[in-house]
Amino acid sequence: MASLSVKPGQRFTMPDWQNNSLLISADAEQQRYNSHHIRQEGRALRNETGNQAKWDEHNTRTRLNDRITSVDRWREALARCLTDIDLEIDALTKVKEAAENALQAKNLCLDVAIECLTFRESRRDIDVVRDPVEEELLREVKVIEKTKKELQQRVDEAFKQLCLLKEARQQLNCDHRHKVETLELDRQCVSFNVTSGNISFKVNPTRIPDGTTALREWELNSQCNKDRAEAEMRASVDLRGAITLCIAQTNNELDAQRIATEFALRKRIRDMEGALSELRWQERNTLEEIAEMEEEIRQLEEDLRKRTLDLKVAHTRLETRTYRPHVELCRDQAQYGLTDEVQQLEGTIRALQKKRTESQDALDGLYRQLHRIQTDIGYKTNSLQLDNKCMDTRRKLVIPVEKFEPEVDAVSRTRNLPRNSQLELA
Repeated sequence: MASLSVKPGQRFTMPDWQNNSLLISADAEQQRYNSHHIRQEGRALRNETGNQAKWDEHNTRTRLNDRITSVDRWREALARCLTDIDLEIDALTKVKEAAENALQAKNLCLDVAIECLTFRESRRDIDVVRDPVEEELLREVKVIEKTKKELQQRVDEAFKQLCLLKEARQQLNCDHRHKVETLELDRQCVSFNVTSGNISFKVNPTRIPDGTTALREWELNSQCNKDRAEAEMRASVDLRGAITLCIAQTNNELDAQRIATEFALRKRIRDMEGALSELRWQERNTLEEIAEMEEEIRQLEEDLRKRTLDLKVAHTRLETRTYRPHVELCRDQAQYGLTDEVQQLEGTIRALQKKRTESQDALDGLYRQLHRIQTDIGYKTNSLQLDNKCMDTRRKLVIPVEKFEPEVDAVSRTRNLPRNSQLELA
């Protein structure tokens, strides 16, 4: 026999069934409505967020490009400034080297002036005078020392200015290098897109890194570096002009003093040659006078010898007549004549002896004067040689050192003089 299934314990009524169907339909309708509403909101959100993302990315790219332009503009300005400061450093270095060379050249001028003063210290006796040549040489030494001090000061200023320029250049170079790195990073950021292979999530990307500066501070830093470099370049240009002017002024001043010294030296040499010429003329005349005086003394002695013989004859005659016998020993005219002759001869001999003594004294005076003249000739010849040495030494100031061949012997420090001149000096 077939058995009946167990029936549900609860039975619903038709209204319940109908209400349940209506509720299911209503719920389905509400769910579809809600789903449609959410879909519309999602689509609107997608459109809005997509557009917003595109505009944000566009704005970001535009700002990055603007930033790249701004940074690149500063990079170019700093690069130009770096080029200018490099040129200025080279120019100032050359001017500094020129000042150092000029300072080094002054050492030769000082050595020459001191050497000339040392030469002239070998003058002797009356020729050791404070003449215009010595005054000009001392003035030249003072001028050289003054110009050396000025040039050394300019060299020191150029060295300090070079240090400031290099310091400014280092800051510029550092700023320029940072901007190059920044440009590379920002251009890399511009190149990023959703298909880039090196994009990923980062930990706290919106953090503010340590050392972050404000835009105004960034601009002021670059502007300050550029302004400082330009200020140092202006100072360097002014210093270069001052150094060039200082070199020209010191050279002109030293040239003028050198010309004055050499003019005084040439005038002194001419005066010395004139004095030597006058002394040699005096020497010749004195020698001639000595010869004439010696001849005169010889004539006086000869006359004195003759008068002495005459006196001997007269004395003998008088003595012989004293032996006349008796009354024949009378004072006759012959006796008177012989007596007068003896007296006359004795007076003549005394006059001749006096004149011989006077002549000998005059001859001794002539010899003393001749010795004095010859000694003075030796002094002035020595002084003339020393002044000629000075002129020869000063040729080094206008002739290159490698072409300079001194006329003064480097060992004996004397010229190749004729033998008689050297003997005369001795």
